[in-house]
Amino acid sequence: MSETETLTAAHTPTVYFIDDSATMREVIKIAFRKENIRVITCPDAASALEQFAEAAPDAVITDVIMPDRDGYDVCQFVKQHEQFGKTPVILMSGVVNRTVAEKALAVKADELIRKPFEPRDLIARVKNLLGLDSPGPAPGGMFSDSSQGASRPAPQGGGEASPHALASLFAPSPAPAPAAPAYRTAVPPAAEVQKLRHEIRRLELLVKKLEAALEAERQYCAALEAHFKTVQQSE
Repeated sequence: MSETETLTAAHTPTVYFIDDSATMREVIKIAFRKENIRVITCPDAASALEQFAEAAPDAVITDVIMPDRDGYDVCQFVKQHEQFGKTPVILMSGVVNRTVAEKALAVKADELIRKPFEPRDLIARVKNLLGLDSPGPAPGGMFSDSSQGASRPAPQGGGEASPHALASLFAPSPAPAPAAPAYRTAVPPAAEVQKLRHEIRRLELLVKKLEAALEAERQYCAALEAHFKTVQQSE
């Protein structure tokens, strides 16, 4: 079952928010409460796609990792649809690296944002994609040409990263110089061991980056739950 928040204005744009986290769905509904935007929150891709025929989307925000069809599949469906092909799609991911960026580009996503993120930042991005007026400059998207889009993403906290920045940040280590066609056995064993050690260090650093991103997302979800309980108690 999906949850909806409907505003009264007839011209109100409809935005789908797809995430299997009930906390995230409630937080987004609260964040958009004062905006002239209708938010339809869905726990999975199937329930969202079923409602497209009844309420056509003006924008779609979807998590990348979901229990049924992932966010890339949802984006590809929207972009290839005869009626919804021009609908902007924002992908959310707890880990943003070169592989994620390349997949987002392949399915023609309009933006890719890292979780956790500030709800106000998401609102600004949605308004920018819909061409609605919003206070302050619109944040540069992942696929924009702004210089901010090419900046290195923060290790914790939301934001976007350009494919070029991601390619630089997560580029694989340079390939070793090609060995001579002959006398391969002449390479000292110590050199091979040193190469393996460098590769192990590189993999360990990559694992630490992924662990830091996952820990940041867990902390963010915990903070959202606490914030949501506070809002419920104050209402």
